[in-house]
Amino acid sequence: MTDQAPTADYRIERDSMGEMRVPAAALYGATTARAVANFPISGLRFSRSFLRALGLIKGAAAETNAALGLLPADKADPIARAAQEVADGRWDAEFPIDIFQTGSGTSTNMNANEVIAARAAQLSGHPETRPIHPNDDVNMCQSSNDVIPTAIHLAAYLDVAERLLPALAHLQRTLERRAVDTHDVVKTGRTHLMDATPVRLGQQVGGWAAQVELASRRLEATLPRLALLALGGTAVGTGLNAHPDFAPRTIALLAERTGYPFVEAPDHFAAQAAMDTAVELSGNLKAYAAGLTKIANDLRLMNSGPQAGLAEIVLPALQPGSSIMPGKINPVIPEAVMMVCAQVVGNDLTVTIGAQLGNFELNVMLPVIAHNLLQSIELLTNASLVLADKAVAGFTVNRDRIADLVEKNPILVTALNPLIGYDASAKIAKRAYADDRRVKDVAAELSDLSPADLDRLLAPAALAEGGIKGGGSGG
Repeated sequence: MTDQAPTADYRIERDSMGEMRVPAAALYGATTARAVANFPISGLRFSRSFLRALGLIKGAAAETNAALGLLPADKADPIARAAQEVADGRWDAEFPIDIFQTGSGTSTNMNANEVIAARAAQLSGHPETRPIHPNDDVNMCQSSNDVIPTAIHLAAYLDVAERLLPALAHLQRTLERRAVDTHDVVKTGRTHLMDATPVRLGQQVGGWAAQVELASRRLEATLPRLALLALGGTAVGTGLNAHPDFAPRTIALLAERTGYPFVEAPDHFAAQAAMDTAVELSGNLKAYAAGLTKIANDLRLMNSGPQAGLAEIVLPALQPGSSIMPGKINPVIPEAVMMVCAQVVGNDLTVTIGAQLGNFELNVMLPVIAHNLLQSIELLTNASLVLADKAVAGFTVNRDRIADLVEKNPILVTALNPLIGYDASAKIAKRAYADDRRVKDVAAELSDLSPADLDRLLAPAALAEGGIKGGGSGG
């Protein structure tokens, strides 16, 4: 756009392509305004954690450039202050560009450069006589092509370390506590959704806790590769226009500020062209989502009823379950968690496809990789906390119902296999099921085992600990 005049609502800004109308109150400039006009696609914006990472990178870069004598202090100081404001979330509304944009994320890198330059000029106190340039000053020694991959790793690392892993630890502790609480409850085990030999409810809940612990270990194992940052490669990985000490010194500042062991990637060509670590992390998020689905679905099924389902537990009643059926209460938390997990699985596919589209020296799907990866972390963090606090911590156990079911479970007869054989045991199981009688009573009629032996062999609590060892096969 050219030959425009400012109005009360708009001002005229200029970039390398010419003039552009920009909202009068906006900190961003012409390049950002062009991107807003070019990409009216989804309404999705970069997350708070990604903008935090961008602010941290720009602030550390300004301080490094000042220390290297490349940027005068009267510019570097206000840039660093403005960048910290971006990191703190003060200017999130100044980042209006859609996720679906240029594949390098150049639009959002320039968005950050423009916002920080304008705010730094305000902070400097003399914006007219000493202007701060978005490219020459804020973007010094950088390229979108190394800044955006760096921001993805930095944001993902911070989100996993500061939010997701603590959330998993909270869920794990909650499950472990409930496993202790319910250890004395012996219930019917199930395989293929059919009755199987008894287990302790605490064993089942403890298995869920073990799943969460393993998920945490997988995520922790990915962190060292997330800590490798692409900064310093500039346009294609060669480091053109960057001082040789810029990247190591800037990354050292990031490590110092965050308290995490960030280092320069050993190969900038891999760091900018390939998003393999993002795929690794996303895969581990997907693995956790699969496990979390299992936990949530088990809770939902055990809660089913109250009359025609399993009705082994009662989840906390959080809200009315139906607009038409009075008194109905639904397992809303497990259902919400399962939807989160479905979204994370879909996000993983997007990240995987995005990572495949690294062409020569640059991946061109960086914004959508960032969005899906960080959204998965955010969703799993919140879902883990909600499941722990609003489902696991508060469910109650229908002890009488569980005891009745386990006493009539025909599969208890499995414990008799080593003594009377599979065929004789199957005959007892079928008769007990057909007559709706206790296995113990039928076995007393159809075997030579004494009442004392049957009491010992068929005690559900003993079976939950393995019963008599040896013999038999499972299924």
